Amino acid sequence: MQRETRRLAAIVSADVVGYSRLMGLDEAGTLQAMRVHRAELWDPAIASHSGRVVGTAGDSLLIEYSSVVAAVEASIAVQEGMVERNAALPEDRRMLLRIGINIGEVIIDGDDIFGDGVNVAARLQEIATAGGIAMSGKAHEEVADKLEAKFADDGPRPVKNIARPIQVWRWPPDAVAIGAGPLPLPGPLPLPDKPSIAVLPFDNLSDDPEQAYFADGVTEDIITALSRIRWFFVIARNTAFTYQNQAMDVQAVARELGVRYILEGSVRKAGNRIRVTAQLIDGANGQQLWAERYDRDFQDIFDLQDEITETVVGAIEPEVAQAELDRTKAKRSENLDAWDLCLRARAQVYLFTQEAVEEAVSLCRRAIERDSNLARAHSTLALAYQWQLLLNYAKDREAVRQSVRRTAQRAVALDREDAEGHTVLGLALWNAGEADEAMSVLNTAVALNPSYAFAQSTVGLALGTSSGPERAMEFHDTAIRLSPRDPQLAIFLSRHANSCINMGKYEKAVDLAKRAIHLSGGNLWLNFVEAATALAHLNRIEEARDMVRRMKSIHPDASVQAVRRAFPFADPAADEHYMNGLRLAGLNED
Repeated sequence: MQRETRRLAAIVSADVVGYSRLMGLDEAGTLQAMRVHRAELWDPAIASHSGRVVGTAGDSLLIEYSSVVAAVEASIAVQEGMVERNAALPEDRRMLLRIGINIGEVIIDGDDIFGDGVNVAARLQEIATAGGIAMSGKAHEEVADKLEAKFADDGPRPVKNIARPIQVWRWPPDAVAIGAGPLPLPGPLPLPDKPSIAVLPFDNLSDDPEQAYFADGVTEDIITALSRIRWFFVIARNTAFTYQNQAMDVQAVARELGVRYILEGSVRKAGNRIRVTAQLIDGANGQQLWAERYDRDFQDIFDLQDEITETVVGAIEPEVAQAELDRTKAKRSENLDAWDLCLRARAQVYLFTQEAVEEAVSLCRRAIERDSNLARAHSTLALAYQWQLLLNYAKDREAVRQSVRRTAQRAVALDREDAEGHTVLGLALWNAGEADEAMSVLNTAVALNPSYAFAQSTVGLALGTSSGPERAMEFHDTAIRLSPRDPQLAIFLSRHANSCINMGKYEKAVDLAKRAIHLSGGNLWLNFVEAATALAHLNRIEEARDMVRRMKSIHPDASVQAVRRAFPFADPAADEHYMNGLRLAGLNED
């Protein structure tokens, strides 16, 4: 048996950051730029330090050196040279490298090298920053007193497929010295002016590598769905997938991509069952904001992908909204910009009290004064006006009704791809009795963002108060499944109860209405309306009258006509059926 040939070597693994994105922008230009960089910088630096290129794979290099000092010097020379070469280029065209360096025994097989030493170098490259170098503790020991370059101790780090943590040292700790003064490497990208998120490729944890296509499909669908949320900045698919099969420091990835939030997850298939996990992380501090696990039967793969996508995206939006609100609460009032004011207004809207809704109107008006083109501020203002009507807070109902419509139309005009603007406009049209046009606008809202729970619920409301309560049930169920912790969940449940009443499902309506009362703390008078009419149709008259008494304690002017104004039914028969329940419960007509 032939013995393996081994030797001690310094191994360098180098990789182009965002290669797929660069190729997508300009394939021919990217290939030509790489050839020029190799011919003029990379290969000469390697050769002058007696290195040997062992392998290449499109955007990566594996290099062997007999000296760790030579390996580090050559790598620094390459990274410094790339800073100068990128200086005149726009940010999206710059070619940056990640480099990992290790020292260890390698197995020789012709011109190739293999072994644990090579694997560690590759994993270090994966966690290196763009334009930087990550090296093992063993490599750092060899160069610490022999080079002027400074290195930062990053401590022991777990890396993918390596059993033990690796002591990691990084270069540069802050800047690269070139010529007379320091020339900083490209630093973290500035955060966009709206919530920003990257969806990292979901890991395939199944024994069958063929299931990787399902994990990739889930990732791509979530990216596409999140991109429909107009107040999100979402990293594109090609960039996100450059992190596939890499051990990642989530905070480093967030800095590198210039995003605040990272979504990551995994897929595991066993037999006919599949488990998908997902977690949302704050890239600034590594804190987990939300996590969920989904266990499903593996039947129609595309239906399953759609279900997982809608559920994950529906859950993420309110979690990000809350995280953004928590951040802006820490700001001093004089430092609030239009976006901060809009976030604070949304928090007030969902409290549903008269004082809170009026405060939301005031905050939105201030936001619009600072940025009249912020579509989100207009749609939030329209929503606040809508609750003034629905909850009977409006002193001049006709004036507020016109304001809802005008403000919602402005939101849609500013951003015709925004599902929220269309949803609030649809509500305004429904409230004005324009049922056909309202349904058209609401269907557009759902088409723009199928994961937007409020749009799904509002379509259910419109169908449930017309001649389509059976069809409404699907939309109500979807809204609640998409966003089970939504600040508007009490509204979703109440609307669902309304449709159940119109279908004669009174027991279910009572259950939904009581859940809504519990969630809202008994502060929404319309929840008592649903409970009262459902109980009356069940001939549970005393319970129904108790609900009316509780309703009157919140809204003394409540009446059958007040309910009719809040819930204009497109179907006269459904309207009469509903209102008769309230009359049986003892609610006065006017």
